[in-house]
Amino acid sequence: MNQEISHKQAPTAKVKVHSRPLAATLILSVGLAMLVLGIGVSVSFGVADIRFGEVWEAIFRFNGDITNHQIIQEWRLPRVLGGAMVGASLAVAGALMQGMTRNPLADTGLLGINAGSGFMLALCFAFFPGLPFMYLILYSFLGAGLGVVLVYGIGSIAKGGLTPVRLVLAGAALSALLSALSEGIALYFRIGQDLAFWYAGGVAGTKWYQLKIMIPWVAVALAGAIAISRSITMLSLGSDVARGLGQRTKLVQLASTVIVLILAGSAVSIVGAVGFVGLIIPHLTRKLVGVDYRWIIPCSAILGGLLVILADLAARMINPPYETPLGALIALIGVPFFLYLARKERREL
Repeated sequence: MNQEISHKQAPTAKVKVHSRPLAATLILSVGLAMLVLGIGVSVSFGVADIRFGEVWEAIFRFNGDITNHQIIQEWRLPRVLGGAMVGASLAVAGALMQGMTRNPLADTGLLGINAGSGFMLALCFAFFPGLPFMYLILYSFLGAGLGVVLVYGIGSIAKGGLTPVRLVLAGAALSALLSALSEGIALYFRIGQDLAFWYAGGVAGTKWYQLKIMIPWVAVALAGAIAISRSITMLSLGSDVARGLGQRTKLVQLASTVIVLILAGSAVSIVGAVGFVGLIIPHLTRKLVGVDYRWIIPCSAILGGLLVILADLAARMINPPYETPLGALIALIGVPFFLYLARKERREL
């Protein structure tokens, strides 16, 4: 990161952070246009191909007697909008985690948050079948919080304290454990079919009632992320520097953690075990716009939504009429990217 910090780290000190406002503005405008175009293409493509004009009519002049209008309104539109929200949520959650912990490998999937949510959902399916989706989201939040606490606790036990590599190793170990427990619960209570779609990852089953519950949570969390973005920028320079600049680091970390749990918990309850979005997008965004989180967070939201929409579209195009798991497609990009970052981090230690 190209950062210049003044020598006096006092509450009135100023910090100059490398950023590219012009590039960020271009990404926001062009990215938003591409996101809208991607939504239109994704809605029109499927087993029944529908022309763009009919998509427009189904959205703004809906006629329940037309089959294609029903397909668009009841199935494709909530699916695509859910994908955009999930991508934005995971990308922003990853950006916050990387800025807050100064860990380039931080991601909701790698740090046990997704596995924690999955474990809690497995318990819900086993002991509370038919639980309303609102409660599933709340339990997903609880599972995400459980994953964070356990990962940070395990990673801190080792001699030498918590390091980025130890944090990822603890997350991998905990994810394996919680996934195994979830599978054991699925086998014992015979709920494997309920969890199979969740583990594969996908937005095919997204419904309007799920979005109506999810939208307020995500909207508030994204607004909160933007509100604390300047503080996250300071925190990404280091806790000592942030405190010297007058930041209340503990409060910022607490607020950031709560926002991450809301975003990750909401996304996981909808899409399932999809990882690497929060790893890839923040790194790509920083390369494009610099290290100012006032630009990173909104740009990550746009690019994250675009990534999931395009991946979901590809999942339907590879082997029609069957669908390739969304999580597997994103992992094809994410795993090599993670290995590259891990090797780079190791060289820098």
